[in-house]
Amino acid sequence: MNLQIFQVDAFTSKPFGGNPAAVVPLTQWLPDETMLKIAAENNLSETAFFVKEGDVYHIRWFTPAIEVNLCGHATLASAYVIFNCLKLEESFIKFHSDRSGELGVAKDGDLMILDFPSYPMNEVELSNELAQAIGKLPLRIWESQGNMVFLMMESESDIRALEPDQASLVKIDFDEVIVTAPGDDADFVSRMFAPRIGIPEDPVTGAIHCSLIPYWAEQLSKDKLFARQVSKRGGELFCELKGDRVRIGGHATLYLEGEIYV
Repeated sequence: MNLQIFQVDAFTSKPFGGNPAAVVPLTQWLPDETMLKIAAENNLSETAFFVKEGDVYHIRWFTPAIEVNLCGHATLASAYVIFNCLKLEESFIKFHSDRSGELGVAKDGDLMILDFPSYPMNEVELSNELAQAIGKLPLRIWESQGNMVFLMMESESDIRALEPDQASLVKIDFDEVIVTAPGDDADFVSRMFAPRIGIPEDPVTGAIHCSLIPYWAEQLSKDKLFARQVSKRGGELFCELKGDRVRIGGHATLYLEGEIYV
């Protein structure tokens, strides 16, 4: 079987920035084991697969190790492929995930805007193991949907300087460890580490902003925010809190188009 495959750098307007995602359009679902093997072979933080049924694109996301509940950058990459490579839609795409519900992507010029759920965060007590693994004592700590933990740091320089102990993070009970702080030239910044699910550090993570946007919107008393994920590759996110939903805007650029044989 021959399948189309695309690799798109998401949340950036230039190649070699943002977060690379693989996108595999399907006419019918492959066995889960096959999709996981494809994701492992790609060795990117996520590979997205979608099947169109009527006017809805059913979408799933796989890391090299597991299927995940929600992925922002691979959804943005999928929308780029549908809009610009396959040319199946002009201005709006309806996605559906059995794990995270109804999702959407609107096209506004060369910006694509994700319509995602908003997830609350609950403050929790810090464990010594987590503080030691991340390498710095946070100001506050919360947990959120998807087995995520969020750590508030004092400054962007604190975030950039972190060098977590990956072996220790694997032993932490949370799948994703996110650090955030006020930004120098952005409303807020973040980084995300998830070695338990095969991602030592994710370059840009749309899904964590389902929790970060409501928090920072309240803290800064405004609904529209500009965020940066300050990984080595880096990425830009144009954010908005819209009731019980969040809007996450970003650019994307095509890096690779080809065929795989399974």
